[in-house]
Amino acid sequence: MVLGQPPTPGRAVIVGTGLIGGSIGMRLRREGWYVTGRDRDPARAQRALELGALDAVGDDPDATITFVATPVRAVAEEARKALAAGPGLVTDVGGVKASIVDAVDDPRFVGGHPMAGSEQDGVDGATPDLFQGATWVLTPTDGTDAEAYAQVRQIVGTLGAETVALPPDRHDELVAVVSHVPHLTAATLMRLADARSVEHRALLRLAAGGFRDMTRVASGHPGIWPDICNDNRAAIVEVLDQLIEALRDMREVVAAGDRDALLAALEQARAARVNLPARFRTAADLSEVRVPVPDRPGAVADVAILAADLDVNIVDLEIAHSTEGPQGVLVMLIETGAAEEFRRALVGRGYRPAVQPVEG
Repeated sequence: MVLGQPPTPGRAVIVGTGLIGGSIGMRLRREGWYVTGRDRDPARAQRALELGALDAVGDDPDATITFVATPVRAVAEEARKALAAGPGLVTDVGGVKASIVDAVDDPRFVGGHPMAGSEQDGVDGATPDLFQGATWVLTPTDGTDAEAYAQVRQIVGTLGAETVALPPDRHDELVAVVSHVPHLTAATLMRLADARSVEHRALLRLAAGGFRDMTRVASGHPGIWPDICNDNRAAIVEVLDQLIEALRDMREVVAAGDRDALLAALEQARAARVNLPARFRTAADLSEVRVPVPDRPGAVADVAILAADLDVNIVDLEIAHSTEGPQGVLVMLIETGAAEEFRRALVGRGYRPAVQPVEG
């Protein structure tokens, strides 16, 4: 693995050949990988083969990596099967992480969740560009092998995604806010509009761009959501309670005709929306950060999660192992503008980082 270079194409297995699994297979094959896969429905796997998401149907004990892209309830079992089948790495794409990571206790497993999707259903909606520019969360733990994390991160990068490291439980808390509750809200609003359309046939014809944009996610496949809501129940209920309270406050503002309070709330929301993080893509503004770390599980997770806490985008990452003693060097490329803050935070954690600009 060479910093700044994509990993050499290898062999991959896709377990679950739906929209996400099919899109992973298509992109990996485009990048030169040999991809096999299977699905609990053989017809779906055959369709993935026909559409070019797979080179062959079946397993591969020599696979570099296995992507488990099944419904959440089946991920842990399939991940353990893949780990037992060969020496390769295993990751998943489930929308809930804590329960899965707890159930798959192996240093070669790295939990994952691509924040991407489509209104299209199944492998027929798959595209090799589904993850381009999307955020892909990885959830390393103290037990995750550092080299396994670095390799999974690089492979995910070949799919076009930008990775963020989070602890599994924190992932679940955050996606309840930005994914799970928004989906339930969109579904509820869509059902409300649908019920009203029985009385007012023109209603849905009046659904303009704003309504369509807000409810777009409600057209996603409903089958994955019962498992997600069950596994992440506590976080989702907490955020739903907060949303209900916020809507109650907004109701009071509107009912009272309080123009100033309404304007202030809308301006706050607009400013927050406008200031959503932009994508970083200027290679000239990169710095290299080298961090000596103990050559043991947990060190890379600590540094990667610290970067996420500081909103530092790690553009690339590799592990340089030392030939003398149990120590290695974590080498990262990050945005130059964030380098000094990241360096100070690392020093505060007891690390001794070195930062230098990337020479083009």
